[in-house]
Formats: sequence, C-alpha cells, structure tokens
Amino acid sequence: MPKKKIKYLSRVINKKRYYHYSIEWLDIYGDSGHADAKEMANMKPASQVTTGYVFLKDKKRLITFASYDKDQESFSDRNVFPIGCIVKMKKTTI
Repeated sequence: MPKKKIKYLSRVINKKRYYHYSIEWLDIYGDSGHADAKEMANMKPASQVTTGYVFLKDKKRLITFASYDKDQESFSDRNVFPIGCIVKMKKTTI
C-alpha cells in the first residue's frame, strides 16, 4: 500500500508559498513583588505558542504573519522572534 503524502496548510501570495506553523517559544516573565531566595530560584520563562504563516526564517530571527490581503502583497498581525527564543516549530497539516 503506498504511503499517503502529508499535506501542509499554506497560502500562495504573489507567487510565493507561505507555510502555516505552530511555534513554541519562551518569553520573559517578570514580577515586581517581594520574593525570597527560593521563589527567585524557581522563576522560569513563560512558555508561549503562536500560530501563523512563516514569512522569513534566518540565523537571527523568525518573522510571521497571521493575516494578509487577498488582492495584493500586504501582511498584518506580524511578529518577529529572536531565533534563540524558539523552542519548537511544527508545520500545520491539512
């Protein structure tokens, strides 16, 4: 039996294909209240998840968008992540 090809969610905008991802990343977590040494030692970054289309990924950054104009090359709901904050990226399957 032939293996079924995996299909990924994507959009073509101005002849370029953009794939949709679920991106796990770490964010700064801060607290301005009083804390003892034990509480300080147990602080961890906030684990976040963002979904969107990957516009660009290089050695330093990941740029995403979630909205776009159907009639022209125009993007909205944009984010840029330092690549060191990215924990995991997974393409969205159809």
